[in-house]
Amino acid sequence: MSQNLVSLDLTDDLPKFDAALDAIEGLMDVFVSLTPEQMRKLTKIGEKSETFCRQTVAILDQNRQALPPGFDLDELKRDLAAYDALRPRLNRLQSLVAKCSDTQVALGSDVLTASYEGYGLLKLFGKADNVTPLVESMRSGVRRSPAPKADAAA
Repeated sequence: MSQNLVSLDLTDDLPKFDAALDAIEGLMDVFVSLTPEQMRKLTKIGEKSETFCRQTVAILDQNRQALPPGFDLDELKRDLAAYDALRPRLNRLQSLVAKCSDTQVALGSDVLTASYEGYGLLKLFGKADNVTPLVESMRSGVRRSPAPKADAAA
C-alpha cells in the first residue's frame, strides 16, 4: 500500500472507550439540548459581552442592597462559575472530537486508497482464476471519473 496514514486496532480499547463515553454521558445528564430554533433566538455571549457581564456581576455583588428581592444574584454567580468551569472541558472535548474525526478521515482515506490500488491490481491480473467475478462485483462500487465534456464548438 502506498498510503498508510494511521494503523489502528481498537478491539482491546473499545470497552474502555465506551465506558469513558458512558461516564461522560452520565455526567452530562444535567446539561441541556437546545433546538435550532431555541439556539437561534437566544442572546449569545461574546468576548465583549463577557467582559460586560463580569463587570456587571462584580458591581451587583457590591450593591446587593439595590437589587429587588426577585433578582437571584447568587444564581447568576453560579451560572458564571459553571460557564468558566465548562470552557476548558469543552475545549478538551472539541479537541478530542476533532482528533477522532481526523483519524476516521485518515482511516477512510487509507481504506479507499488501498482499495483502488487493489482494484487496479485485480484489473491488471484479471485473467487469473477466480478474479474475474470479483472485478465485476467491484466495478459497480468504484467511483469513475466523469466523462470529458464534449467541446461546444465541435
